[in-house]
Amino acid sequence: MIINHYDERQLHAAFGIGMSDVEGLGTGAGWGRVEPGGASTAHQHDETEFFVIVAGRGEFVVDGRRYPAEPGVLALFEPFETHVLENTGDTDLIFLTQYWRDPGRALKSAGNQDRLAFGDRPVFVFSTPPTPNGDLHLGHLSGPYLGADAFVRFQRLNGARAWHLTGSDDYQSYVVGAARDEGRTPAETAAHYSDEIRRTLALMDIVPDQYTVTDTERDYRDGLRDFFSRIVASGRISVEERDALFDAATGDYLYEVDVSGGCPGCGGGTGGNICEECGEPNTVADLTDPVSRLSADAPVRGRQARWSLPLHEFGTEVTEHHRAGRVPARLRELAARLFARPSLDIPVTHPAGWGVAPEEGPKTGTDGQVIWVWPEMSYGFLHGIQSLGGRVGEKWRADDPGQDWKIVHFFGYDNSFYHSVLYPVLYKLAHPGWRPDIDYHVNEFYLLEGAKFSTSRRHAVWGKEILGPDSVDAVRYFLCRTRPEEERTDFRRAAYAGTVDDTLIGTWQRWLTGLGERIAEGYDGTAPDAGTWTPEHSAFLARLGDRLTAVTGALRSDGFSLNRAAAELDGLVEDVLRFSRLESRTAREPGWGSEARTAIALELAAARLLAHTAAPLMPRFAGRLAAALGLPEPAVWPTIVELVPPGSVIGLADTVFFHPDRANGTPGAELIRKYDLTLLATDRTEAPAHPGGHTPAQKPAL
Repeated sequence: MIINHYDERQLHAAFGIGMSDVEGLGTGAGWGRVEPGGASTAHQHDETEFFVIVAGRGEFVVDGRRYPAEPGVLALFEPFETHVLENTGDTDLIFLTQYWRDPGRALKSAGNQDRLAFGDRPVFVFSTPPTPNGDLHLGHLSGPYLGADAFVRFQRLNGARAWHLTGSDDYQSYVVGAARDEGRTPAETAAHYSDEIRRTLALMDIVPDQYTVTDTERDYRDGLRDFFSRIVASGRISVEERDALFDAATGDYLYEVDVSGGCPGCGGGTGGNICEECGEPNTVADLTDPVSRLSADAPVRGRQARWSLPLHEFGTEVTEHHRAGRVPARLRELAARLFARPSLDIPVTHPAGWGVAPEEGPKTGTDGQVIWVWPEMSYGFLHGIQSLGGRVGEKWRADDPGQDWKIVHFFGYDNSFYHSVLYPVLYKLAHPGWRPDIDYHVNEFYLLEGAKFSTSRRHAVWGKEILGPDSVDAVRYFLCRTRPEEERTDFRRAAYAGTVDDTLIGTWQRWLTGLGERIAEGYDGTAPDAGTWTPEHSAFLARLGDRLTAVTGALRSDGFSLNRAAAELDGLVEDVLRFSRLESRTAREPGWGSEARTAIALELAAARLLAHTAAPLMPRFAGRLAAALGLPEPAVWPTIVELVPPGSVIGLADTVFFHPDRANGTPGAELIRKYDLTLLATDRTEAPAHPGGHTPAQKPAL
């Protein structure tokens, strides 16, 4: 017999709360206490675990969903469910926990799509707002924009309430630089390129549900000022006079676009404020051998008072945030590097004439300064959710973020510091009661013929050069295959043309056309019913099931990879070609007609599966393939492999899915009309829409 009593004197710190062990039960066990107003840290593990609430009141937060925690409640957590216990009462919340390993249960939970489904939670998927100082090229399109679009399409096919949000980041200093070079105002420059960017996205079949144009968005400035004032009210930022750089000839304050030098972190060349190579921020004054873009003279050092955030004080909070969602090791390593510094004071305002001035400026000696555009963006995401809500009938508020919100960010590695380190801290200060549930998806740089995309050197393939109705599927497919998810990858024109000719036309389309011709010749152009099954037939059906499982895993939120998804689609086609070659040996033998019908039915099942699983990556192709099979456009993600209904009219032989490489094709009127209609549908609260773009070294999409 074992008798164990709760004793608060035995508690030790673990998971952000007090815990003690209970020995001898044959499994892990312990008592826990959450103090009033406290909460355990978010975590997940491979063990199955349950809590029994003994005293107090609170809430369980399990994968973002909330459940009451009160005496008499038992809550069991499956392996890998992220869980938190919050004390919402005024007395200690006491519980007993027991946990154990069950490898079979853990494996089942790891692959359980239902566990990863978002249910009724709103899912806001952001691609980093582009800077409107130029149009988008393939380096930009391959990263956050294609990633977010495919992610949302997959989630919607699985029933999630998911939206894609982005916009134009109008108040970037790079807009000022472009305006100076082009001889117009920053507002005119932002408006022009914002419009161009939005049109390019539409040509890529990327039409965000919310596109926020910050310079013309109603109530945006007032909301941003309120957000900044909340941060000020936290008492954790203050006006500090620190070193800064100034142009020797003009006396202008230097940051971002107007200054470059050596990175104090990795030693490589960098622009002001962020290093694209190592991802670490700089304060400009710490650059080695700085160079001004305003004059030939070396910058001079001086002192400048600015609002400053002592970021080094928030390492624990950032680590806790990173345990709650999907945060790749690349980002966690960056955070560890940054918080290893003895100090990291980040200016959050800068002297400038383009941007939004905080309310506190005149009273604090920071008049003439604007809220730095990167902290501004953290508010811009919340504002985008509020604007989207106004159109879809939801009362989402930027000044009161919802605990049930699921936020997903897609961005390039050069934006990692802002998204995954700075923004969680700003949210903590502005909304201390909010526990943001955020997943991060980061991509590396996409190269062109072995070198970085460059506008100044005219080393780029622009979206409008290559995208059109006949090429968009091929471009999306090739970018999915080659986008730089874990390391830098390369767009090579010859490889793209070869992929179109050899893979999409020479393999995919050749198979589909040939299948259609065989059905026209042998079955009067309609889908046959399956007849007698051989062991090879059932093995192939199982193989299709394996492909469905694999491509589902590649598109799920925890393992999202368009590289792997595209590879699985290729694998599916290779599987069916091998199967078709083997079955063709008896396809015309009179005694094997029933088995031949089964083989054709299975090839059609593979085509049906391809149509559905390609939908997030290549929506036009998926729709055309489904139509050629006599099926509606894919609207639900498959969970099983299904045959095409017997008797369906098959139009594969007459359908052209891919065209030879047409890199210089002119976009069709249909796409432009679609874009114009989209403006009318989504810009009800905005002035005329003005999408944006940037040069490769400046844009977040790389």
